[in-house]
Amino acid sequence: MKILFTGGGTGGHFYPIIAVAEEVNAIASEKKLLVPKLYFISPNPFDSDLLFKNNIIFKKSPAGKIRTYFSILNFFDLFKTAFGSIKTAFQIFFIYPDVIFCKGGYGSFPTVLASRLFKIPLVVHESDTVPGRVNVWAGKYARKVAVSFPEAAKYFPEDKVALTGVPIRRELHTVATEGAVEFLGLEDNVPVVLILGGSQGSKVINEIILDALPQLVGDFQIIHQVGKGNIEDVKNTALIVLEGNENSSRYRPFDYLNALALRMAAGAADIIVSRAGASAIFEIALWGIPSIIIPIKEEVSRDQRSNAFSYARSGAAVVVEEENLSVSIIVSEIRRIVNNAEVRERMGKCAKQFAKADAAKKIATVLIDIALEHER
Repeated sequence: MKILFTGGGTGGHFYPIIAVAEEVNAIASEKKLLVPKLYFISPNPFDSDLLFKNNIIFKKSPAGKIRTYFSILNFFDLFKTAFGSIKTAFQIFFIYPDVIFCKGGYGSFPTVLASRLFKIPLVVHESDTVPGRVNVWAGKYARKVAVSFPEAAKYFPEDKVALTGVPIRRELHTVATEGAVEFLGLEDNVPVVLILGGSQGSKVINEIILDALPQLVGDFQIIHQVGKGNIEDVKNTALIVLEGNENSSRYRPFDYLNALALRMAAGAADIIVSRAGASAIFEIALWGIPSIIIPIKEEVSRDQRSNAFSYARSGAAVVVEEENLSVSIIVSEIRRIVNNAEVRERMGKCAKQFAKADAAKKIATVLIDIALEHER
């Protein structure tokens, strides 16, 4: 049984693939099937360690971006995509997988094209409310299409669509409460605010939190993922902003929170402030934690705003758009939610109801069923 994964090479494409691969391996072991051969085709491996841990073989495939604005790079990237499509066709011919799982993004285009050429069954997963161009095109030819938000279903053939949510890695399904205080250097009995700006951090969120620190640290502890490229600037600014403040130790900036640290931080958190990436939203929902969602502006990311409002309609979160973001608003919203146990409990319940913990398993089951059918 051979299953091939493809995606654009960002964390939003990569980590759901890992989640599905985990479940494929688990189901194969549980049902005593032959060990599946798993492959990942993309412009870059993203995280070689996770590929190795899940027995996934990486195959590099060049692909160019198609930008919606004028850029001379569009011209050169056409040749990159053409070369990548030819290379990928040869790779897939020699692998000849039983099924292909597409997460979308420009990096998946050559693989989807090859799946059409060789008539290999295709399964598509769309994380966002507004699908990317490659997934919309791939959905026309796919055997099945899994979507995370109900709003995305209208972009695909009705008879192929299933609402699954975003596949989340097993290690992030539950928070870690024991040892979180010691692990993160926190105080007992002081509410915790977890700030997540994505793996690269968010300059907008970083700046507003730094400005709000003198007010926040009086009542809360702040765990702040600032992004690897921002940590020194944030630390230096925080030293100035909190100079002489008796609660300055309540601010805990991190460049990046790995899976264990993220589980610890979530286990300690009373509220989360986050960007509106689909994976982040579904992780927060699984944890059942109230949240304030700050989407990237629509002209920069066309899906985050609609993701945020789709989640907020469940009652699990409030949305603050960037143009409305200010110190007074972020501080007052954090206080309003954290200081009201009834509101916090209601939002947590709504988050749990929105979550779909079995997304990866559902998709893995479909992939295995199609692969076994294709082997016959």
